[in-house]
Amino acid sequence: MHYRDVSSTAEYVARLETGADWRAEIEALADEVEADAGWFTAIGAVQDAEIWFYDQDDLEYYPVELDEPLEVASCTGNVALLNGERFAHTHAVLSRPDGETVAGHLNEATVWAGEVHLRVFEEPLEREHDETTDLDLWL
Repeated sequence: MHYRDVSSTAEYVARLETGADWRAEIEALADEVEADAGWFTAIGAVQDAEIWFYDQDDLEYYPVELDEPLEVASCTGNVALLNGERFAHTHAVLSRPDGETVAGHLNEATVWAGEVHLRVFEEPLEREHDETTDLDLWL
């Protein structure tokens, strides 16, 4: 296990713009407040979404396209630097009208309504390539 102590410097709440991309809006917030590291939670609804599932045998993401309105029952993630840019690593649980859920790494989604809470950390976190998982991980 790799870990380190983090201290929060600020907390923000934001409303995402209808029609914008969900993850891009979180990254825009991080850019606006100059957050090079942080943790966020969010709720709301999207008009469509692309979630990714990471296959641990193939070491590859596989997309799942959802072209339908969905409730964002839960969304959580972190902000870190990836190749010098702020990146929002975003996971979500999305629900259909009948309560059925789909979940995974949220690559993109069109915002219907969204509310975000971002806690900014004092020190930056940089994502680096991990040979074992073939993922870009922090610490």
